[in-house]
Amino acid sequence: MNLQGLPYPRTTSGQASLLPPLPWHYSGDLLTVEYRTDPSAVAALLPPGVSLAHEDEDPGAVAFIWADWQSCGPSHDELLDPVRAQYKEAFVVVRCRYQGALYSRCVFIWVDKDFALVRGQLQGYPKKMGSIHQTRPVLYGEAGPRLAPGGRFGMTLAASDRRLAQATVTLEGASATNGFVNAHPMVHHRWFPMIELDGRDALADVVTMSGVNVELGPAFRGSATLELFDSPSEELSSLAPREILAGYFRSVGTTFNGGRTLES
Repeated sequence: MNLQGLPYPRTTSGQASLLPPLPWHYSGDLLTVEYRTDPSAVAALLPPGVSLAHEDEDPGAVAFIWADWQSCGPSHDELLDPVRAQYKEAFVVVRCRYQGALYSRCVFIWVDKDFALVRGQLQGYPKKMGSIHQTRPVLYGEAGPRLAPGGRFGMTLAASDRRLAQATVTLEGASATNGFVNAHPMVHHRWFPMIELDGRDALADVVTMSGVNVELGPAFRGSATLELFDSPSEELSSLAPREILAGYFRSVGTTFNGGRTLES
């Protein structure tokens, strides 16, 4: 009998698989802080064959994004069992060049659910487990900010019992976009070593992907703060900000229905 399931465990029914079949639908609130760091710090995180964005493309620009997501597969069953649908993540995006084209690339990312971890690793996102929190906007009452000038949001990231980042965004008004760094197709590497652990990889692909059926809510722009902290097991602080550019809020919806292999 054939075994079903995208990752593991695979069974004859596929019900126990950690992930549902494609497509995967996402709806969420994104808080973004864009800033500039030393371009050499970005270059140090790029593998062979991937280079810094050109000088006129702001090679030291970084987007640090917090996201509060709800996601599901094609049956939408997860939405009635929200522990399987809801998760949060914090991720760091830079811009780079591969085979002459400009791409966005996620260099660090943390999530708080196992299905989000494995789903991202299938896409080449270097996901790890963390503790992620962000202020949610409200329509009524005083227990949250409005999506209006003066609305203040806070974001935190921790992993292995240590705080790695904290940030704030204070809205000032409407914006045409929610930033420019994370505005291109992603280019990622999918790596996994051979069981002999002798330096060879069983999986070594370069892949690209973009969302489809994208729906964008109104974007808001404002001022921002960002602090990164040292950790004995992380390298996030290597991308410490030199200059904060702006903060953003936007609600988005998108669907992932597969990517494309650029090199294998």
